[in-house]
Amino acid sequence: MNKFAVVLGAAALGATLLSGCANNAGMDQLNAKVDAIAADVDALKTQQSKLANDVAFVKSDAARANERLDNLARRYKK
Repeated sequence: MNKFAVVLGAAALGATLLSGCANNAGMDQLNAKVDAIAADVDALKTQQSKLANDVAFVKSDAARANERLDNLARRYKK
């Protein structure tokens, strides 16, 4: 009976260790995916920042153009 308990304990320990290795491999894959997503998020943040600057420039340029057109319309008389 004592040998049976030792063999059963060894089998349980082996199964536990094997499942631990499988979980580590899964964790490594998840970590790689999280790192890839984080890199994508950083790239998107950079792109969004550049676009926001471009939009601000275009808005100010459009406001200036509208002001010039308004000035032209005020000066124009039939």
